[in-house]
Amino acid sequence: MRILLANPRGFCAGVDRAISIVENALEIYGAPIYVRHEVVHNRYVVDSLRERGAVFIEQISEVPDGSILIFSAHGVSQAVRNEAKNRELTVFDATCPLVTKVHMEVARASRRGEEAILIGHAGHPEVEGTMGQYSNPQGGMYLVESPEDVMALEVKAPGRLSFMTQTTLSVDDTSDVIDALRIRFPEIVGPRKDDICYATTNRQEAVRSLALEADVVLVVGSKNSSNSNRLAELARRMGKQAYLIDDAGDIQEAWVKGVSCVGVTAGASAPDILVQNVLQRLKALGGEAAVELTGREENIVFEVPKELRLDVREVK
Repeated sequence: MRILLANPRGFCAGVDRAISIVENALEIYGAPIYVRHEVVHNRYVVDSLRERGAVFIEQISEVPDGSILIFSAHGVSQAVRNEAKNRELTVFDATCPLVTKVHMEVARASRRGEEAILIGHAGHPEVEGTMGQYSNPQGGMYLVESPEDVMALEVKAPGRLSFMTQTTLSVDDTSDVIDALRIRFPEIVGPRKDDICYATTNRQEAVRSLALEADVVLVVGSKNSSNSNRLAELARRMGKQAYLIDDAGDIQEAWVKGVSCVGVTAGASAPDILVQNVLQRLKALGGEAAVELTGREENIVFEVPKELRLDVREVK
């Protein structure tokens, strides 16, 4: 049984930065460090940080005065930000810079009093944070998930309208929704290219290449990870059996029995150790040494806040 590895896969720059912010805060300030929502959507990462003293909360009221609070990579609404500001808390922001860019687009529309439409999944923390950047009652902020949502949407001023997208969506699905928006509202203005981040796009491109060769695709990622779910969906769309797994223990022997080629990838919040465990399990089930496909090189790095840079503190 051949094993193919997608490339790129696993951690992106935003996830790397968010995890480093929590790790460095624990190193500098000691436990407990409070984190609003799971810092990234990966069970292994969250459990590891919890063991080291991170406390994951959903309400700012759960954080004692004088504590360190970190906002997750998904971002928060202005209401949450203001609530934290009004408390005696030291706040560090682990919001992915690419999510912050979308926040700024929404805030600009709000200041101008123009209506804005976000393409995204209802209930996802990134969507809640992004929608929460809009505060102008003269305008309006709307969420759509599908072309059908677009066709049913009524706005006040179709001539003064813009759209944004969640960063972890399916590239193909989002393209369909944008096409529907342009048909329904011909004057709508959007970003120069959609807001789907480089890592989401690259990993979907890589799983497309993987699914061309593999009979079965395993996606390492947690069930609440948006970008990991999109990878599994894309492989299925290409006619392949695809399974979203938290770790090697989820693999069922029946999935790979009689299969000549298994493809492995990982969502942007899944650490490489989980991928290595999956490869070991597949080898135990008769797999050959894994072969990594060629793919798009990624060299983007997002710096942690200077107050949390261990190297800077050591130099001092």
